[in-house]
Amino acid sequence: MRQPLLADRGFYLGPLFRRAADRHGAVFVTLDRPLDVAPALGTDLSYTVLAEVVEELSGRLWEAGVRPSEQVVVHKADNVDIMLLTCAVSRIGAVPVLLSPALAPEVAGQLLGRLRQPWLITDAATLDGLKDIALAGLVRRTLSVDDAPRAEPLAKYTGAEPPPPVRLHPREPALITHSSGTTGVPKLAVHCARTMWNRLVPQQAMGLPTRGETAALHMSFVHSRFYHLLGVLLHFGSPLVLITDPDPASVGPLLVRHRPGIVETHPNTFVLWEELAGAPGAPLSRVRSYGSTFDAIHPRTVRRLLDASRRRTPWLVQLYGQSETGPVAFQVVTRRSAARADGRRVGFGIPGFTRVRVTDAEGRRVAPGTPGRIEARTRGRILTYLGMPDRYDRQLTDGWWEMGDLGYRDRLGALYLIDREIDRIDAVHSNLEIEDTLMSRLEELREVVIVPGADREPVPVVCVRGERPLDPERWRRATADLPAMAEPRQWRFEELPMTATWKVKRVEIARILTEGAPV
Repeated sequence: MRQPLLADRGFYLGPLFRRAADRHGAVFVTLDRPLDVAPALGTDLSYTVLAEVVEELSGRLWEAGVRPSEQVVVHKADNVDIMLLTCAVSRIGAVPVLLSPALAPEVAGQLLGRLRQPWLITDAATLDGLKDIALAGLVRRTLSVDDAPRAEPLAKYTGAEPPPPVRLHPREPALITHSSGTTGVPKLAVHCARTMWNRLVPQQAMGLPTRGETAALHMSFVHSRFYHLLGVLLHFGSPLVLITDPDPASVGPLLVRHRPGIVETHPNTFVLWEELAGAPGAPLSRVRSYGSTFDAIHPRTVRRLLDASRRRTPWLVQLYGQSETGPVAFQVVTRRSAARADGRRVGFGIPGFTRVRVTDAEGRRVAPGTPGRIEARTRGRILTYLGMPDRYDRQLTDGWWEMGDLGYRDRLGALYLIDREIDRIDAVHSNLEIEDTLMSRLEELREVVIVPGADREPVPVVCVRGERPLDPERWRRATADLPAMAEPRQWRFEELPMTATWKVKRVEIARILTEGAPV
């Protein structure tokens, strides 16, 4: 039978919930806070209800004047309705442009300037943050999900008849997201339905063993990975628990109530959720599969998560990639393999969809075990960087994409990640490896990041759980056999500059330390 989700070899966001509702019925979807666009619906919803919300929102947008191929920026407070607005924009053939609510106003203004007079969907608080940005010269019209001044309320068009769905050509721009911005102003990544399909298919195959299991997700709603995972889960009819607040105190009872078999979030959130391993009610006891996306995850965290499950054979799927490529390598970690796992190993290319290689500075493949630059060849690569085609082209060599990471492959072809090129410190073989070691030796650590100091010396920035200071003696014992480093700088975790997906901005931390700027 033909799979409607994969029709025409394109992945389209607009019909996701309607097709899921038609196929599976009123499967439950639980939120941890009401929708900003429909607060009266509460937090216990379903595929059917969300399909109706998407269609109703698409009717409002059409009535307001949004038309196919126009760019529509969604930039508002973090909530599940970012996802619903994205699907509604896509349903009428317009192009959703997703800007993280964590972006500084001046950065959001720069990204708006790269677009061609887009529509803007926002809210009062976000719009107030943009008060110093001359929006009149950047956007076509501003719509608000609440009663924001200087904006037209989206509710004005409530009751408008939804138009028939519009489907763009599979190679036309269909979604625009932005890179993490860990090294500067983010780049706008242009996706199309065809490349999104090429990312979806292998992830759908990975989801077969857990089809239909309840899935709890705390992920950035402006990240492309969220929509691919959503496509997989809706295709298989999984009940959903969608989380915006990662605080273990609120997440724990929610997971106890629903006993998810699938849990996915960002690696740094998983570190926070280590607390759930021993929480009342055993909230992680029914988890069969954890998902960790695109960033390194500490081995200590993996072991604690797997040990918290009472399923016979739980596993963690780790995907290595970036916004521009989607996942290019993967591995599955079990309890047995976690006990001896190398945190730098990120697995193998995805058969039929991705290949990875390691090269020297001249672009020549290096021998197994030799460090070099990681490059990937993938059918899921974005079309371009919007407004920066030259920057995009510089990262391509005969179809191979420079990942910006250093690593090596072993004799079996498994890929190992050393560091980001920009984070490299000559005195240290791998910052990430030392960080993994310290996290395993010092259970009180919430995070540790090694960055270059003023003289390029390695400087550890540490965050300890709670308010207690770092124990100097325990630190000395833990680092006795490691490369020489400067004295640790203790920060609160909340003080670390981070992206929307909780990636630590190492370059920014190094700048703060070097310039002596206040934390």
